[in-house]
Amino acid sequence: MDFLLECIGFPPDHDLEALARLARERGETVAWRGPAGEHLRLDLGDGLELRMDREQGSAHWTLLPYFRANHRLRVAVETLEHPQDSPFDVLLTGWANPPARAADAEPSAESWHLSATLTDARRVPLDLLRGHVLALALAGFALDVEDVLPPSAGESDAAQARIGVVGGADAPGGCVELSLPVRSVRELANGLTRAAVVQIEVDAPGRPLELFVSPWQLEADGLPVPSPGSRIEGIFLLSGRVAGGIDGPSRRVGRAFG
Repeated sequence: MDFLLECIGFPPDHDLEALARLARERGETVAWRGPAGEHLRLDLGDGLELRMDREQGSAHWTLLPYFRANHRLRVAVETLEHPQDSPFDVLLTGWANPPARAADAEPSAESWHLSATLTDARRVPLDLLRGHVLALALAGFALDVEDVLPPSAGESDAAQARIGVVGGADAPGGCVELSLPVRSVRELANGLTRAAVVQIEVDAPGRPLELFVSPWQLEADGLPVPSPGSRIEGIFLLSGRVAGGIDGPSRRVGRAFG
């Protein structure tokens, strides 16, 4: 999914082999993943990162975008598993903004179903009970922006908000399909390519969500750059880390996997 790198300022024609070499030379080891030297991060500034991973013994490196998200989202765990093609990630499904009390069986009006990839795999015990609430720091990267629309006349932001897990047996893990109003837009910069990166904050139910899109895809499809008050529709990969809700490391010595 090299095209996801367009979301953080790497053009479609960027030399990925040279980029991988640079990441190996300058990159830092990523905590809570696999063996040292196999999982690297290259800081691009403004919270943007390039992540590079490979399975031990493999010659193939995977390059993916990452952003140190500003918001924390409460998520009640539904399932946790290792993706087959990425054993040092955890694929989570769950419910965002669960009821404050565990005894409340009905989801709140702000609850929504999500799937996300957590990059700090060795920190997350797979035996967490269903319904356990984690605090997650997540950002979304566009697999496909389907439309950018002006505000719908007469509709509230709540009426416009739609978000849920991408369904189907062949659906990619960690992805949601959404139609959400844009709250704010901020221009960041990729410190390596100097390309502009558009950070979009959308009004997801209960808590804002930070999204990134490929300007090259928008241009090719004749779509405008999202602006405050517009609405964005598409499919996004959610990725990030656990920001709270699990035991300290001393209680997991010997249990961590990876």
